[in-house]
Amino acid sequence: MKLGFVSDSLSGLSFEDMLDHAARLGVSGVEINTCGWSTAPHCSLDDLLDNSAAQKTFLKAFADRGLEIIAFNANGNPLHPTDPKQGADLRRTLRLAGQMGVAKVCTMSGLPAGAPGDTMPNWVVSSWPPETQTILTYQWHEKLIPFWTDIAKTAEAEGVRQIALELHGNQCVYNVPSLLKLRAEIGPIIGANLDPSHLFWMGADPLIAAEALGAAVYHVHAKDTFLNPPVQATTSLLENGSLMDIPARSWSYITLGYGHGAHWWRQFCYRLKMGGYDGWLSIEHEDVLLNSLEGLEKSVALLHAVMPDKPADFKLQDI
Repeated sequence: MKLGFVSDSLSGLSFEDMLDHAARLGVSGVEINTCGWSTAPHCSLDDLLDNSAAQKTFLKAFADRGLEIIAFNANGNPLHPTDPKQGADLRRTLRLAGQMGVAKVCTMSGLPAGAPGDTMPNWVVSSWPPETQTILTYQWHEKLIPFWTDIAKTAEAEGVRQIALELHGNQCVYNVPSLLKLRAEIGPIIGANLDPSHLFWMGADPLIAAEALGAAVYHVHAKDTFLNPPVQATTSLLENGSLMDIPARSWSYITLGYGHGAHWWRQFCYRLKMGGYDGWLSIEHEDVLLNSLEGLEKSVALLHAVMPDKPADFKLQDI
């Protein structure tokens, strides 16, 4: 496995400073945010698209530090009913990836409205009342599948080999069954960006999910979640309070090791290996209580200690 981090983990730093810290920390690459819910402080689609000189300079900054571009990340809602820019910027990210030789793009599946004419996305997480099923049928068959059928063609034409969809709340694809369902419809260009932090608060088990997805795991975001039992006991894990008020929330994103310790992360790496994954672990730091650089340093140290980074060489002896 290889270790890196998402560029927005150090969003307050300049592009050059962010890369300098990556080299200092001893990671192998950086995943670059391009659009969507990120202001993309380290990557301008406008400046880079169709600009070979700017692309060469961008790539050189990585090469000079012995770093790789892990993937581009377009982490918005490409099926937002009133904000077409999010879908358009995913297409632009795919174009840029093709031009720069980046084979993998991370993104979200998208969440459309619940019916024609609606203006807000609608996330269905219950099978009752009956109109929920009407919503799901509309979202999947009228919006999601046609959109991703077209996006897959675009990605293949650009030379992008993998689209890693994050299993994320408020998206049509948010768990193992929904990822596998869309993959079966669209094809193997679609895979999972397995981020355990989201599965924790949705009540799933990332260890079992890693095995269940198997070869469909294309990417891993290393992010932890703090579960707050005293609050959870009265509010459940269906939490809509401020992300900045950790004491009041039933769950919060947190620095690696502060929610689940090194033993859990060691097991997670091993389960990924059992499922056939031997790719990147990309740290996504979103802890509002810890300094971003400190949190990233602690996360890197934890994963360096537990992740396998050399090929297996055990063989049974002839006896």
